[in-house]
Amino acid sequence: MSQSVKSTLDGAVRLSRRIGDGDIAKGDVILQVEDLGVNFWVNGEWFAAAEHVSYELRAGEVLAIVGESGSGKTQSSMSLIGLLPPNGRATGSAKLKGLELLGLDGRRLREVRGNEIAVIFQEPMTALNPVYTVGFQIAETLRTHYVMAPAEAKARSLELMRLVEIPDPEGSYDKFPHQLSGGQRQRIMIAQSLACDPKLLIADEPTTALDVTVQAEILKLMRELRERVDAAIILITHDMGVVADMADRIVVMKDGRVVEHGTADAIFHHPSHPYTQSLLAAVPHLGKAADEDAPAVATTLVAEGERGCVPLADGDPSITPALLLEDVAIEYPAQGRRKAFRAAHHINLRVDPGQVVGLVGESGSGKTTIGRAAVALLPVADGRLSVAGRDITRATNKQLLPFRRDVGIVFQDPGSSLNPRLPVGESIGEPLYLHEHLRGKELSDRVEELLDSVELPRSMRNRYPHELSGGQRQRIGIARSLALKPKLLIADEPTSALDVSVQARVLKLFADLQERHGFACLFISHDLAVVEMLSSRIAVMREGRLVEVGPTAEIVNNPRHEYTQRLLAAVPVPDPDEQRQRRELRDRILAEHGVS
Repeated sequence: MSQSVKSTLDGAVRLSRRIGDGDIAKGDVILQVEDLGVNFWVNGEWFAAAEHVSYELRAGEVLAIVGESGSGKTQSSMSLIGLLPPNGRATGSAKLKGLELLGLDGRRLREVRGNEIAVIFQEPMTALNPVYTVGFQIAETLRTHYVMAPAEAKARSLELMRLVEIPDPEGSYDKFPHQLSGGQRQRIMIAQSLACDPKLLIADEPTTALDVTVQAEILKLMRELRERVDAAIILITHDMGVVADMADRIVVMKDGRVVEHGTADAIFHHPSHPYTQSLLAAVPHLGKAADEDAPAVATTLVAEGERGCVPLADGDPSITPALLLEDVAIEYPAQGRRKAFRAAHHINLRVDPGQVVGLVGESGSGKTTIGRAAVALLPVADGRLSVAGRDITRATNKQLLPFRRDVGIVFQDPGSSLNPRLPVGESIGEPLYLHEHLRGKELSDRVEELLDSVELPRSMRNRYPHELSGGQRQRIGIARSLALKPKLLIADEPTSALDVSVQARVLKLFADLQERHGFACLFISHDLAVVEMLSSRIAVMREGRLVEVGPTAEIVNNPRHEYTQRLLAAVPVPDPDEQRQRRELRDRILAEHGVS
């Protein structure tokens, strides 16, 4: 355990003693939920979001609640602390150490929130107050529940920020939420939730926005907190690898009801309900897709030389690459008092027609930067970048107009990339209207063909983005990106926020479309299991540089660079026994390389 983790957990124990909360021992029942129901009043009648939910949670135990979006897993947990919307109501019983939570309000509810029950919310940008600095918000939580001087609260807040690996905690303390990345905001949310040493932690998709290495550190922290201060955890997630890593028991929900409840070992190895079986079958498992075709001769390229760059892989000279980066450097230009920032250095990468290349790495490694440069949304500072044989390194806006037909991009968040004021049919047809000048029935027919290709009903063309689910919006984004039949597609984290079953359907659709249309693709993701499913080659990035490029099977089974080894060891797999071994392997790799 690192020194920062030890000191922070010691601080949690000291705070626990200060408020005299030492009456809970490991194994004692902390939470009893019986026949819990959650209903919403809509259009003059009650609709059930959850029905007949019952379970017990003991000190030091992790209960994972899993299921698709809309299964009721989040609403049933939010009802425990009175966070339902005004048109919602909770029925049944939920007791925290004998205290009935349902119907609790006023001062006693405020004492429970944050102090005895803390929540890690799924969307930190909406959970954090945009007008206060992140450091102030952590300190405010501490000073609300404890008698603590401002200086002591700040010191403790900085300690928590170091614990969750916020870069430059002293500088970040005075930043506002919008000045941090999505992963950094999630870490602030986690630090705030751990501030008061809660006895019950509700973690609602706590690692969705985090890359695998930071996710591994956060999960390790939560395990250590549970063991040191006997915190009980309700883990709400669609990542079955995280469930395998953390959960003692699992509740599986579908359509507001519990369909299966048991130990992690029983659920993963002997699922009895068909829905649980289908849920587990949809989970990508790292290492499964690459075993069959591992090459006999090593062809992986690893960073070399003083510049630490990967040389350009040899390709067929008779083939024009769909994407070619030769010693490329990419800079974010200076803006106001902010200096120019070089986000990518000496990048050599080739994607041939019909090929899918996965680009992986931690947050801030420069993956999205390369994707944005490939579609001419960022300027190239050095080197040469070409798409389908067209050099766009120094191209003007006028010269880029025909280039736009050759590339498409699928954004990470389809909800914010689609125009909320246009029906999705108009969003899909917009590229056709602008580039091919289609009108009337011809345009309408092409839009319907694209909806057919992504397996959505044609009637959906008249809906607005907010009326669609996350998976449906992502399909609309894919349809729009393929409207002009591009030669190159940039897919930037296209499935990161989707449930496993929806993700499986979108990935299958994506693979079918790629095979049918033959476009080249740069698939950017922090989920190596997903990249392994789709890609023939994988490129690994770290701190703005490529460190390893090679065939998928070789990268997954025999990584040569130390960073790639650590990255792969941090990926959770949906098997508790195998995940335990992977966790031990990761700890051993970190110890060998002196990483705490």
